[in-house]
Amino acid sequence: MKRLIWIGCLSYFLIGLAHVVLGSVLPVLLEHYGREYSEGGTLIFTQFAGFLGGVLVSPILNKKFGKRGGLLIAVSMLCAAELAYMLLLPWEWLYPIAACAGFGFGMIEAVIGTIIIAAIKEKTAVAMSRLEVLFGVGAMVMPLIASGMITQGLWRFSFLVISLFALVTLLFWSKSSFGETINAELGVKKATASLSGSDSMPKKAFPYQGKSLWILLMFMLFFFIYVGTEMSLANFMPAILIEKIGMKEAGAALSVTCFWVAMSIGRIFAGTIAERIHYRVYVFVSCIAALILLAIFPFTASIWSSFVVILLLGLFMSGIFSIALVFASKMLAGSEESTPSILIASGGVGGALIPLLTGWSMDHLKVNQTSWMLALFTLFMVILSFAAFQIQRKQRGYKEQQVIQAGL
Repeated sequence: MKRLIWIGCLSYFLIGLAHVVLGSVLPVLLEHYGREYSEGGTLIFTQFAGFLGGVLVSPILNKKFGKRGGLLIAVSMLCAAELAYMLLLPWEWLYPIAACAGFGFGMIEAVIGTIIIAAIKEKTAVAMSRLEVLFGVGAMVMPLIASGMITQGLWRFSFLVISLFALVTLLFWSKSSFGETINAELGVKKATASLSGSDSMPKKAFPYQGKSLWILLMFMLFFFIYVGTEMSLANFMPAILIEKIGMKEAGAALSVTCFWVAMSIGRIFAGTIAERIHYRVYVFVSCIAALILLAIFPFTASIWSSFVVILLLGLFMSGIFSIALVFASKMLAGSEESTPSILIASGGVGGALIPLLTGWSMDHLKVNQTSWMLALFTLFMVILSFAAFQIQRKQRGYKEQQVIQAGL
């Protein structure tokens, strides 16, 4: 089990690197090709489209090749794509390369989330929060690596770093053994199991019916809003501070670093706290705290007060994604194979569309109105998390009543 979590952490560190590398070198990449920022935005959107495709296709490839096989395909695609980036091929070639890279790290994220939730029954939230810590570390480290390489005129080798990490991750997944139970979960013995009869009973093509479908839709909307809000904060925080309190660009850029540092620190403790106070309480309280902080943010008028709010936002938002993912999967028991992929995909769509709306509001509205808009999104998260809170509390009460009646 420890080996599975360790290699899962390495994989999340890899996708943390891959998520931000293109943005980290984008200015020099565009300068090399003589392209405009709008074309760079199209390239990033193409990578996102590949990410979404990888998340959505992962359940299909898992069924055909097993989870280990699916991971090997995804890591291989990411390794090859990052190597192709480094070669600086003609600009038109970068679009399929971006789609391939996005597909790779999108599928890695979805498959590993599914594996952890399905294979680890006890303290699932702790395991998921550890993965998220390493994702955050990768997202922090890659801009530093890229910055150093840009300074030395070696920026193209930033992609090689990720390709090498992908190769190491590929070797670990292909060579490691995790014990009979987890190997079966990874699909190592999938072919023989499928011939055994009772184990191969057909499952429902769509495991969400009635109430469970409404719960799924509720969490899809929650993840759409959360990831979109988080990405808006990560991408537009410097611009908000420049417009709001007149900070210099270099100082404002530190706000993103502070946000991710706080996110990484918070994720270290998020899983343990969530296990102690229950997932539903953790998600609900975290959303309320984020709402309060975003409501306060428009009233901050100094650098120190703004950074205090940003740090607290990072801490309170740090575990929402991973704990809500576990929370939803536990509420939708029996659909662990598909729920993480669907919710990660919903988050990916929100992460693309809501920042577009945020960018529009920065151009056409006052900066504080943009902040209030993000607070409004968080209010919707509070409402949805409260609804999930009530639904699970009723579920637990019903199960406890059945146990009492069975005992009598």
